[in-house]
Amino acid sequence: MVSAQSTRKKRLAAMGLGLALLAGLLSGCTGDPGKETIRFTFSKREAIGFMSKLVAEYNASQDKTEVVMDTSGVDVVSASFVRGNPPDIALANYNMESSRFVQRGVLSDLSGTKAASRIREDLQPLMDQYGKYPGRTSALPYSVMASSVIYNKDIFAANNISVPTTWSQLIAACEKLKAAGVTPFYATWKDDWTIAQGWFDYSVGGQVDTIDFFKKLADEGTEVGPDSPVSFQKDFDQPVAKMLQLTKDYVNKDAASRAYGDGNLAFSQGKAAMYLQGPWAFSEVAKTAPDLQLGTFPLPMTENPEDLRVRVNVDLAAWIPEASKHKDAARGFLEYLYRPEVMDAYNKSQLGFTPTKDSTVVPDARIAGMAGYYEQGKVYQGPSVLVPKTIPIMNYTQALVFGAGPESTLRTLDADWARLAFRQ
Repeated sequence: MVSAQSTRKKRLAAMGLGLALLAGLLSGCTGDPGKETIRFTFSKREAIGFMSKLVAEYNASQDKTEVVMDTSGVDVVSASFVRGNPPDIALANYNMESSRFVQRGVLSDLSGTKAASRIREDLQPLMDQYGKYPGRTSALPYSVMASSVIYNKDIFAANNISVPTTWSQLIAACEKLKAAGVTPFYATWKDDWTIAQGWFDYSVGGQVDTIDFFKKLADEGTEVGPDSPVSFQKDFDQPVAKMLQLTKDYVNKDAASRAYGDGNLAFSQGKAAMYLQGPWAFSEVAKTAPDLQLGTFPLPMTENPEDLRVRVNVDLAAWIPEASKHKDAARGFLEYLYRPEVMDAYNKSQLGFTPTKDSTVVPDARIAGMAGYYEQGKVYQGPSVLVPKTIPIMNYTQALVFGAGPESTLRTLDADWARLAFRQ
């Protein structure tokens, strides 16, 4: 007869063996034990399929490094810095969140890499707007997204309308479309970010030098207000007035209840001639109307065509933390990511622009209208992404199109900025 104690020992032994086997299986999931494993954070969900394939190709191409991709998001990345265990390398959206890492000096210097030598110098101010650390190139742009007015070429042709290059031409085009029973712009105000990204950013960026404005605004700090050399009240009043002219007279009547998804569907059905969205909308529109002839042009806000520029954002930038224990391996993968054929293939797949001096990508026809401006450096970053997230800029832009007074809204923005500067 087997004793209870003996049975208990056998069960414990079996449990121990099971745990050992499970641990072995889990460790096997982290990568090839014969290679140095690096953790790679990638934040663009729409491109996970492309990047997963690229990582697999890299891992198969050499026998020293195993890249394990992490798509858990910015909050997890921020927490990993606090824990002292950040990813070894990242390709992530470059914004106010990234600026915290740059300004605190927790990202390593990439200036000596081959990748850095290929980046266009004129794009550096776009990176610097989010801060810089003395003596370091903390991050390298990888993909630049440009956005502007998307227009239906067939509707423009049917109404004998040319792409406008001045404010008066834009108004004339809107009036002609309206007279023909065509809604000039499709608006989706239920989603506040579509107002901030499109209507607000295009209107302000078409008239204000945002890099210069935000630099001077930062210098003013707590003194921003009605009497300061620059302020939201002084510098944004005319662009906002023109934006409100467009939103009052030339949009769909149900704009207040329409969301981004509604806009993509309506625009694919030809319910408006123009749409203020980025290239990410093309794939959504194509789901319903794959053969729709679309193009892009910068929203004209002045009477001088030389003022035309397109809104851009550094959709992805690469960085390697100082705390990484695998910097050399991470740099090896960085150089692979920045190979011309790899980088160009990625940006072509995402309708982005490659930020290098030697890119040979021929722009997709849908974004060709922005290519010349991007190549000449006639670009700006939208003010909505340059305002810290603690200031509810999207709510303010939504309030404006819903009828809030522009003077009081811009005055509130000034006060918010001054208070934030005081706290910092």
